[in-house]
Amino acid sequence: MTDYLKFYDDERYLFKEVGRDFRATGVIEPADFYMILIWKAERAKNRHRDRLKRIAAGSFQEAVEQIAGSLHASHEQKQRLQLLMCKWEFALPTASAILTVLYPDEFTVYDRLVCKELKIKYQPQREFSDALWADYGQFREAVINSEAPVDLCLRNKDRFLVARSFRKGVEHDCKA
Repeated sequence: MTDYLKFYDDERYLFKEVGRDFRATGVIEPADFYMILIWKAERAKNRHRDRLKRIAAGSFQEAVEQIAGSLHASHEQKQRLQLLMCKWEFALPTASAILTVLYPDEFTVYDRLVCKELKIKYQPQREFSDALWADYGQFREAVINSEAPVDLCLRNKDRFLVARSFRKGVEHDCKA
């Protein structure tokens, strides 16, 4: 019997099972990839799905198989981000979210709240380029070197910054 409760805590499921299993096998189930899209931006999930089907000239399952195969075959971080942004037409925030689930020690989510906390200009619609890759690297280093506790892993530093930004926003709204 499927343990449906694990899907309720989607972030834990994505990072503890989906990412781990992908790194071990190079395979990701279409439903799990779709859950990553929902986790990052639920409002855009169907637009992403339909675009991926078009690019793959087939089904969503075929698109996910192609994406997983290409990502697993590549051993370079830059190439992985370039693949998602150029071939599959993901913007940096979604591409980085996918890669963060699949490779949490190498990638961090490019997010407006984290940019705000780090006082970095948020530019989500840039095209992939060497300059974007360099800027993403600086963003990643800023997350690593942020005021988040030093003992946290990259993923938890990201979560710390998002939570701190969210809490500051809530506190500000309570004063209004």
